[in-house]
Amino acid sequence: MSSMRNAVQRRNHKERAQPAQRGKWGILEKHKDYSLRAKDYNEKKKRLKILREKATERNPDEFSYGMLSSKTDRYGRKLQDRGNPTLSQDVVKLLKTQDAGYLKTMIQQTRKTREKVEQQYLLDDQNIHTIRGGKEADDDQHIIFAGTVAEQKLLEITKRKQDPTPIVADGLHQPAKTNAIPVGQTLKRNTQMDHRHATLKKAEGLRASKQERALRKLRKRQSESQRSRLKALETRERDLLAAEQQLDHGRARMNNSVGGVNKAGIRWKIRERKR
Repeated sequence: MSSMRNAVQRRNHKERAQPAQRGKWGILEKHKDYSLRAKDYNEKKKRLKILREKATERNPDEFSYGMLSSKTDRYGRKLQDRGNPTLSQDVVKLLKTQDAGYLKTMIQQTRKTREKVEQQYLLDDQNIHTIRGGKEADDDQHIIFAGTVAEQKLLEITKRKQDPTPIVADGLHQPAKTNAIPVGQTLKRNTQMDHRHATLKKAEGLRASKQERALRKLRKRQSESQRSRLKALETRERDLLAAEQQLDHGRARMNNSVGGVNKAGIRWKIRERKR
Protein backbone atom coordinates (compact mmCIF):
# COMPACT_ATOMS: atom_id res chain seq x y z
CA MET A 1 0.00 0.00 0.00
CA SER A 2 2.81 2.37 0.87
CA SER A 3 4.54 1.61 -2.43
CA MET A 4 1.40 2.59 -4.35
CA ARG A 5 1.15 5.84 -2.38
CA ASN A 6 4.71 6.73 -3.24
CA ALA A 7 4.15 5.98 -6.92
CA VAL A 8 1.47 8.65 -7.24
CA GLN A 9 2.69 12.04 -8.47
CA ARG A 10 2.65 14.54 -5.62
CA ARG A 11 2.60 18.28 -5.56
CA ASN A 12 5.97 20.06 -5.34
CA HIS A 13 5.82 22.34 -2.31
CA LYS A 14 7.80 25.47 -3.07
CA GLU A 15 9.01 28.01 -0.58
CA ARG A 16 7.46 31.44 -0.65
CA ALA A 17 9.47 34.15 -2.37
CA GLN A 18 10.09 37.63 -1.04
CA PRO A 19 7.07 39.90 -1.66
CA ALA A 20 7.62 42.79 -4.04
CA GLN A 21 6.89 45.46 -1.43
CA ARG A 22 9.60 43.97 0.83
CA GLY A 23 12.23 43.71 -1.89
CA LYS A 24 14.34 46.42 -0.26
CA TRP A 25 15.05 44.04 2.64
CA GLY A 26 16.85 41.60 0.38
CA ILE A 27 16.33 37.87 -0.09
CA LEU A 28 13.74 36.25 2.15
CA GLU A 29 15.35 34.10 4.83
CA LYS A 30 14.58 30.39 4.48
CA HIS A 31 14.57 27.72 7.19
CA LYS A 32 18.06 26.47 6.31
CA ASP A 33 19.38 30.04 6.58
CA TYR A 34 17.77 30.43 10.00
CA SER A 35 19.26 27.10 11.13
CA LEU A 36 22.77 28.21 10.23
CA ARG A 37 22.32 31.59 11.90
CA ALA A 38 20.92 29.99 15.08
CA LYS A 39 23.77 27.46 15.21
CA ASP A 40 26.39 30.18 14.90
CA TYR A 41 24.66 32.27 17.58
CA ASN A 42 24.53 29.36 20.04
CA GLU A 43 28.21 28.54 19.50
CA LYS A 44 29.23 32.11 20.19
CA LYS A 45 26.98 32.17 23.24
CA LYS A 46 28.65 29.06 24.68
CA ARG A 47 32.11 30.48 23.99
CA LEU A 48 31.29 33.72 25.76
CA LYS A 49 29.90 31.78 28.71
CA ILE A 50 33.13 29.80 29.06
CA LEU A 51 35.25 32.96 28.89
CA ARG A 52 33.04 34.66 31.45
CA GLU A 53 33.48 31.72 33.82
CA LYS A 54 37.25 31.76 33.39
CA ALA A 55 37.36 35.49 34.11
CA THR A 56 35.23 34.99 37.24
CA GLU A 57 37.36 32.13 38.55
CA ARG A 58 40.69 33.79 37.72
CA ASN A 59 43.28 33.80 40.50
CA PRO A 60 44.90 37.26 40.80
CA ASP A 61 47.89 35.73 42.63
CA GLU A 62 48.62 33.20 39.88
CA PHE A 63 52.29 33.13 38.85
CA SER A 64 54.49 31.21 36.44
CA TYR A 65 58.13 31.75 35.50
CA GLY A 66 57.13 32.23 31.87
CA MET A 67 55.68 35.57 32.87
CA LEU A 68 59.19 36.88 33.53
CA SER A 69 60.43 36.37 29.96
CA SER A 70 57.22 37.15 28.10
CA LYS A 71 56.36 40.70 27.05
CA THR A 72 53.21 42.51 26.04
CA ASP A 73 52.62 45.76 24.22
CA ARG A 74 50.57 48.66 25.47
CA TYR A 75 47.39 47.02 24.15
CA GLY A 76 47.97 43.84 26.16
CA ARG A 77 48.99 41.72 23.18
CA LYS A 78 51.71 39.19 23.80
CA LEU A 79 54.99 39.76 21.95
CA GLN A 80 56.73 36.58 20.87
CA ASP A 81 59.92 35.89 18.96
CA ARG A 82 59.31 34.64 15.44
CA GLY A 83 62.64 32.87 15.20
CA ASN A 84 64.24 35.38 12.81
CA PRO A 85 67.89 36.24 13.47
CA THR A 86 68.43 39.67 15.01
CA LEU A 87 70.64 41.93 12.91
CA SER A 88 72.99 44.44 14.41
CA GLN A 89 72.55 48.18 13.99
CA ASP A 90 75.51 48.48 11.60
CA VAL A 91 74.19 45.70 9.35
CA VAL A 92 70.75 47.32 9.19
CA LYS A 93 72.31 50.69 8.29
CA LEU A 94 74.35 49.04 5.53
CA LEU A 95 71.28 47.33 4.11
CA LYS A 96 69.32 50.58 4.17
CA THR A 97 72.21 52.32 2.38
CA GLN A 98 72.10 49.71 -0.38
CA ASP A 99 68.33 50.13 -0.63
CA ALA A 100 68.78 53.91 -0.95
CA GLY A 101 71.32 53.44 -3.76
CA TYR A 102 68.98 51.11 -5.62
CA LEU A 103 66.08 53.55 -5.25
CA LYS A 104 68.16 56.46 -6.56
CA THR A 105 69.24 54.42 -9.58
CA MET A 106 65.68 53.40 -10.37
CA ILE A 107 64.43 56.98 -9.91
CA GLN A 108 67.02 58.31 -12.37
CA GLN A 109 66.23 55.59 -14.89
CA THR A 110 62.48 56.16 -14.58
CA ARG A 111 62.88 59.94 -14.83
CA LYS A 112 64.95 59.69 -18.02
CA THR A 113 62.43 57.31 -19.60
CA ARG A 114 59.53 59.53 -18.53
CA GLU A 115 61.16 62.67 -19.96
CA LYS A 116 61.88 60.90 -23.24
CA VAL A 117 58.32 59.60 -23.58
CA GLU A 118 56.89 62.98 -22.55
CA GLN A 119 59.01 64.80 -25.12
CA GLN A 120 57.97 62.37 -27.83
CA TYR A 121 54.32 62.71 -26.83
CA LEU A 122 54.50 66.51 -26.92
CA LEU A 123 56.22 66.46 -30.31
CA ASP A 124 53.55 64.17 -31.71
CA ASP A 125 50.82 66.32 -30.20
CA GLN A 126 52.17 69.63 -31.54
CA ASN A 127 53.22 68.33 -34.97
CA ILE A 128 56.92 69.22 -34.72
CA HIS A 129 58.40 66.53 -36.97
CA THR A 130 59.45 67.83 -40.36
CA ILE A 131 58.93 65.60 -43.36
CA ARG A 132 61.07 66.09 -46.41
CA GLY A 133 60.71 62.74 -48.11
CA GLY A 134 64.17 61.58 -47.04
CA LYS A 135 65.91 64.31 -49.11
CA GLU A 136 67.20 67.79 -48.43
CA ALA A 137 64.49 70.32 -49.29
CA ASP A 138 65.28 73.29 -51.51
CA ASP A 139 64.88 76.85 -50.31
CA ASP A 140 61.78 77.39 -52.42
CA GLN A 141 60.27 73.98 -51.61
CA HIS A 142 57.20 73.86 -49.37
CA ILE A 143 57.85 71.97 -46.09
CA ILE A 144 55.05 69.82 -44.68
CA PHE A 145 54.82 69.22 -40.91
CA ALA A 146 53.43 66.00 -39.46
CA GLY A 147 53.23 64.34 -36.07
CA THR A 148 54.04 60.70 -36.80
CA VAL A 149 54.90 58.38 -39.65
CA ALA A 150 51.20 57.57 -39.95
CA GLU A 151 50.39 61.24 -40.49
CA GLN A 152 53.22 61.47 -43.02
CA LYS A 153 51.57 58.75 -45.09
CA LEU A 154 48.23 60.52 -44.68
CA LEU A 155 49.69 63.78 -45.97
CA GLU A 156 51.27 61.97 -48.91
CA ILE A 157 47.88 60.49 -49.83
CA THR A 158 46.18 63.89 -49.50
CA LYS A 159 48.86 65.50 -51.66
CA ARG A 160 48.44 62.79 -54.26
CA LYS A 161 44.68 63.40 -54.31
CA GLN A 162 45.19 67.14 -54.78
CA ASP A 163 47.86 66.70 -57.47
CA PRO A 164 46.58 68.30 -60.72
CA THR A 165 48.70 65.99 -62.87
CA PRO A 166 46.30 63.88 -64.96
CA ILE A 167 46.29 60.12 -64.57
CA VAL A 168 46.71 58.42 -67.92
CA ALA A 169 46.06 54.75 -68.49
CA ASP A 170 48.80 52.53 -69.83
CA GLY A 171 48.98 52.27 -73.58
CA LEU A 172 47.06 55.47 -74.31
CA HIS A 173 50.15 57.54 -75.07
CA GLN A 174 51.11 56.61 -78.57
CA PRO A 175 53.61 58.29 -80.80
CA ALA A 176 52.16 60.78 -83.21
CA LYS A 177 51.65 59.51 -86.70
CA THR A 178 52.39 61.44 -89.80
CA ASN A 179 49.10 60.51 -91.43
CA ALA A 180 46.09 62.65 -90.61
CA ILE A 181 43.42 61.13 -88.30
CA PRO A 182 39.74 61.72 -89.00
CA VAL A 183 37.87 64.06 -86.67
CA GLY A 184 35.28 61.46 -85.61
CA GLN A 185 37.92 58.94 -84.66
CA THR A 186 39.80 61.59 -82.66
CA LEU A 187 36.66 62.53 -80.66
CA LYS A 188 35.93 58.88 -79.96
CA ARG A 189 39.44 58.30 -78.70
CA ASN A 190 39.29 61.40 -76.48
CA THR A 191 35.99 60.19 -74.99
CA GLN A 192 37.49 56.80 -74.16
CA MET A 193 40.50 58.46 -72.57
CA ASP A 194 38.26 60.71 -70.44
CA HIS A 195 36.19 57.73 -69.31
CA ARG A 196 39.25 55.71 -68.34
CA HIS A 197 40.75 58.72 -66.59
CA ALA A 198 37.59 59.23 -64.49
CA THR A 199 37.42 55.53 -63.58
CA LEU A 200 41.04 55.42 -62.46
CA LYS A 201 40.64 58.65 -60.48
CA LYS A 202 37.55 57.33 -58.70
CA ALA A 203 39.26 54.03 -57.81
CA GLU A 204 42.29 55.88 -56.46
CA GLY A 205 40.02 58.16 -54.40
CA LEU A 206 38.30 55.17 -52.77
CA ARG A 207 41.63 53.51 -52.04
CA ALA A 208 43.01 56.75 -50.58
CA SER A 209 39.97 57.24 -48.32
CA LYS A 210 40.35 53.73 -46.89
CA GLN A 211 44.04 54.33 -46.22
CA GLU A 212 43.22 57.65 -44.55
CA ARG A 213 40.77 56.01 -42.13
CA ALA A 214 43.23 53.23 -41.32
CA LEU A 215 46.05 55.71 -40.68
CA ARG A 216 43.82 57.89 -38.46
CA LYS A 217 42.92 54.86 -36.35
CA LEU A 218 46.59 53.86 -36.14
CA ARG A 219 47.62 57.33 -35.01
CA LYS A 220 44.86 57.42 -32.38
CA ARG A 221 45.96 54.06 -30.96
CA GLN A 222 49.58 55.21 -30.85
CA SER A 223 48.61 58.41 -29.03
CA GLU A 224 46.54 56.53 -26.44
CA SER A 225 49.37 54.04 -25.89
CA GLN A 226 51.89 56.83 -25.31
CA ARG A 227 49.52 58.60 -22.92
CA SER A 228 48.99 55.43 -20.88
CA ARG A 229 52.72 54.72 -20.73
CA LEU A 230 53.41 58.30 -19.63
CA LYS A 231 50.87 58.06 -16.80
CA ALA A 232 52.35 54.73 -15.64
CA LEU A 233 55.86 56.20 -15.59
CA GLU A 234 54.69 59.25 -13.62
CA THR A 235 53.00 57.00 -11.05
CA ARG A 236 56.11 54.81 -10.74
CA GLU A 237 58.37 57.84 -10.28
CA ARG A 238 56.06 59.26 -7.61
CA ASP A 239 56.01 55.94 -5.71
CA LEU A 240 59.79 55.62 -5.87
CA LEU A 241 60.23 59.16 -4.54
CA ALA A 242 57.86 58.42 -1.65
CA ALA A 243 59.76 55.20 -0.85
CA GLU A 244 63.09 57.06 -0.93
CA GLN A 245 61.72 59.73 1.40
CA GLN A 246 60.51 57.14 3.90
CA LEU A 247 63.83 55.29 3.74
CA ASP A 248 65.79 58.49 4.34
CA HIS A 249 63.56 59.30 7.30
CA GLY A 250 64.16 55.82 8.76
CA ARG A 251 67.93 56.17 8.34
CA ALA A 252 67.83 59.58 10.02
CA ARG A 253 65.89 58.12 12.93
CA MET A 254 68.49 55.37 13.32
CA ASN A 255 71.21 58.04 13.45
CA ASN A 256 69.17 60.03 16.02
CA SER A 257 69.19 63.08 13.76
CA VAL A 258 65.41 63.53 13.61
CA GLY A 259 62.46 62.80 15.89
CA GLY A 260 59.73 60.25 15.54
CA VAL A 261 57.23 58.12 17.47
CA ASN A 262 58.41 55.56 20.00
CA LYS A 263 56.80 52.21 20.81
CA ALA A 264 54.56 53.81 23.42
CA GLY A 265 53.11 56.14 20.77
CA ILE A 266 54.81 59.27 22.16
CA ARG A 267 56.19 61.79 19.66
CA TRP A 268 59.68 63.10 20.29
CA LYS A 269 62.20 65.25 18.49
CA ILE A 270 65.85 66.13 18.72
CA ARG A 271 66.46 69.38 20.51
CA GLU A 272 69.61 71.21 19.56
CA ARG A 273 71.67 72.88 22.21
CA LYS A 274 71.25 76.62 22.36
CA ARG A 275 74.37 78.58 21.58
